[in-house]
Amino acid sequence: MNRGRHGASLADRAAGSGVPAAPPPAERSGARRTAGQGHGRHCWVRDPPDAPGVWPGLLVEWRQRGDGWHGRVAYTVAGEHGPVLVEAWLPAEQLKQG
Repeated sequence: MNRGRHGASLADRAAGSGVPAAPPPAERSGARRTAGQGHGRHCWVRDPPDAPGVWPGLLVEWRQRGDGWHGRVAYTVAGEHGPVLVEAWLPAEQLKQG
């Protein structure tokens, strides 16, 4: 890995942390749709409540509900004083694999 401006790269620091890496996702072509815990995957959040547009996010887990699949995501939106971190359950239709 490459050394960053301020020392080891993020990948180097993660490798040296002693925490084992998550196994690769079982499905490479689409979003994982199993109930319960996911592996934390980058996604794009489309038009969340009160923040129209497309925002980068992290998909944490999936759940199936009566009206379909929903993902629990953490994403940032532009706030009055800088980025704001939001965590929410959103319908699968608003999430796109990153």
